[in-house]
Amino acid sequence: MRVLVVDDEPLTRAALAALLSQRSDVEGFSLADDAQQALSTLRERSFDVLLLDIHMPGLSGLELIENLSEQPHPSPAVVFITAYAEHAVAAFERKAVDYVLKPFVPRRVHEALDVAKRRSTQERAARLLDVLGSIKLQPERVNRIAIKDKGRIILIDATELISAEAHGNYVLLQRKAGSYLLRETMTGIAEKLKPYGFIRIHRSVLVNRAFVNTIQCGAGGNYILHTNLGKEYHVSRSYRDNLRGLAQFWIGTEGFGLD
Repeated sequence: MRVLVVDDEPLTRAALAALLSQRSDVEGFSLADDAQQALSTLRERSFDVLLLDIHMPGLSGLELIENLSEQPHPSPAVVFITAYAEHAVAAFERKAVDYVLKPFVPRRVHEALDVAKRRSTQERAARLLDVLGSIKLQPERVNRIAIKDKGRIILIDATELISAEAHGNYVLLQRKAGSYLLRETMTGIAEKLKPYGFIRIHRSVLVNRAFVNTIQCGAGGNYILHTNLGKEYHVSRSYRDNLRGLAQFWIGTEGFGLD
């Protein structure tokens, strides 16, 4: 069987790759670090099994499933691998091929792969439809976050936020129009905004990668990010490696130090 692993955590991808290498019934496998890359891979070739994370930057695992019907190849059997048991695990257990909770043990992954191998293409398609019926994503709810501002609770679309900057014991969330000053730590905000495409470029700054359109190399090997709204952000050396998360592929950038 052919397996595609989709997970934004490098350690998880490496662990699953090592596990798949041990199985004689795995003809080959590929790795994708987010759902968009997985969709591109699925357009190019077919797979029998999809080992799929739920929470990833940009497109989630569940949203990826909604796009499987548009792929030219038969839908693979899906095994969810997630650290979030609260996301309708009971429904996954009844309707999906299988689910495995992180941190996983190899035995559970092997069991899930054995189940997936036995499923026919028709069964896979039927079960995927059942999963979508039981766990229907509401895009407007997925992207919305609630914040307290001036004695009221405001619901905003997280994808409209441009940056988060530390100001003492507060964090300033910058939006296209307006900003919000919250009593929060950068560590806490970074964890909450990570699923929405934010990367940390400085101890005190997070930037939404969707708004970045240019990387400029400054003096001393420092980098400056320019957004499509005209704002620029300086990247500290400690977080320079995070710039790799701005793009899926780096072409012809060998001398730029980001490959």
